[in-house]
Amino acid sequence: MKNILCILLYFTISISLHAQETKKYLKKVSSLDTTLATLYDVISGEKGEQRNWELFKFLFAPEAKLIPSGKSKEDIFKVRYLSPDEYINTSGKWLLENGFFEKEIHRTVNTFGNITHVFSTYESFKSKTDKKPFMRGINSIQLLNDGKRWWVVNIYWTQETKENPIPKEYLLTQ
Repeated sequence: MKNILCILLYFTISISLHAQETKKYLKKVSSLDTTLATLYDVISGEKGEQRNWELFKFLFAPEAKLIPSGKSKEDIFKVRYLSPDEYINTSGKWLLENGFFEKEIHRTVNTFGNITHVFSTYESFKSKTDKKPFMRGINSIQLLNDGKRWWVVNIYWTQETKENPIPKEYLLTQ
């Protein structure tokens, strides 16, 4: 009987702590602007700075995907489909070892009902103090507003190249 009470107490405390964490993060997904700002902030950090992967995962809807695209060795554009956990496992160490800051420089938004599509042009830096980006690209971000909060459903992106420069209409200042 004592063991059962201990187990019940453990689960009650665990559920309470999870609810507190969820409540803590709700402000970060209360609007489209705060959700996108959090998305960029949570992956950004100096070399050696840990990311808040719990908050990162909180942004995403169940079954959400992160979809990087680029040219293969065969010179064909391809995509990879990653869950938030797979993204953390494949990119987390690199972000920590190299430093990475992603900054949104332009945004176009289209909304219908509870779905929103954002074309978000970004610049990437190794450090917050860098003046020139080492990379630019566009994130195609699909979001859902369930009436209580915003969820990132998918992020599909590609980097700018000499052969594929970012069009001027996606570089205008916000």
